[in-house]
Amino acid sequence: MAAKTIADLTKDDLAGKTVLMRVDFNVPLQDGVVTDDTRITAAVPSIQKALDDGAKLVLMSHLGRPKGEAKSEYSLKPAADKLAEHLGKAVKLGPADVAGAEAKTMVDALQPGEVLVLENVRYDKREDSKDEAEVTAFGKELAALGDVYVNDAFGTCHRKHASMWAVPREILAKGGHAVAGYLVEKEIKYLHEAVANPARPFTAILGGAKVSDKIKLISSLLGKCDKILIGGAMAYTLLKAKGAKIGKSLVEEDQVEPMKALLAEAGDKIALPCDHLGATEFGSDDAQAIDGVDIPDDLMGMDIGPKTIQTFSGAVKASKTVVWNGPMGVFERPAYAAGTKAVAEAVAAATQNGAISVIGGGDSAAAVEQMGLGEKMTHVSTGGGASLTYLEGKPMPPIEVLEQK
Repeated sequence: MAAKTIADLTKDDLAGKTVLMRVDFNVPLQDGVVTDDTRITAAVPSIQKALDDGAKLVLMSHLGRPKGEAKSEYSLKPAADKLAEHLGKAVKLGPADVAGAEAKTMVDALQPGEVLVLENVRYDKREDSKDEAEVTAFGKELAALGDVYVNDAFGTCHRKHASMWAVPREILAKGGHAVAGYLVEKEIKYLHEAVANPARPFTAILGGAKVSDKIKLISSLLGKCDKILIGGAMAYTLLKAKGAKIGKSLVEEDQVEPMKALLAEAGDKIALPCDHLGATEFGSDDAQAIDGVDIPDDLMGMDIGPKTIQTFSGAVKASKTVVWNGPMGVFERPAYAAGTKAVAEAVAAATQNGAISVIGGGDSAAAVEQMGLGEKMTHVSTGGGASLTYLEGKPMPPIEVLEQK
């Protein structure tokens, strides 16, 4: 499957046309100000291409979970203002009635080279409704506003929502183009190449809280990877399945038996922590070294220990392809950030030595950016859940519905 992209559209395809572009402006805000504009800057190349080719540009995005209500704290105004700074030109903002009469009037008044951001598509409860008929109905209203559709919102490409799936269907039905933007094209390129034809050794690093969230990913990667390094709280469920003592660590009891079968299937492909940093309770920053795989009854694991760091870092540095999804510990707290930081540095070192490194969005992306290592990776995904879905090999309807090459 290879979707057509905005690069396949000529000036004739775009000049004077109203382009509906789905972007991911689901950015963090504090006191009405964007605190991290990574997702906005990531969309600029596709935005600029449409503007340079003379399109009238209408941007669509969600922000948070307003649950079908027009709540001011979920307004896209801060994102629109930030985009205006990057483009060096005015960016208009649509009304709370996302695709209503006033929005249509504003779209109709657009001139080539002008930009309008529709209000948060989740102000309309049909955007992410469980009822496909409602999703389709809202998609038709949005699609009526434009001639061409561009999907540049990778972070939502695993969601069958109106602005992601129904709009491109409607645009195609009326003879328009529906293509991927540069960001979505880039995301798929790196994720596909990493798992379809990896340079070896191919190492996956998995972390995070719940192994239940990653079972399908682990199973999918077992047949593709040379090594899977597992840290984070999910490692404690696996360690318990191996018979280790895990103290007060987070564990998914209902996953212990399934993990026994998975570990038996994996053989020596899966590497688990052999030592830890622990604490008496989650809120404590009094880190205690645990020299060995067993965690005392009065402690809980919070990060991988120095021996594990050495083992994991060595495996990563020897790799030619690295995919990372999930931190090694509670990296947000300095007392337990050493494991995640060391692994991030090892991935950066491997990349410098010619490896392909793909950071699978979410907390992994936040960690490498926080540590100032994002630019040292081959690719840092903008979508945690979407990258996970892609790596698992699950269907992604918003991409599949686009024009194919």
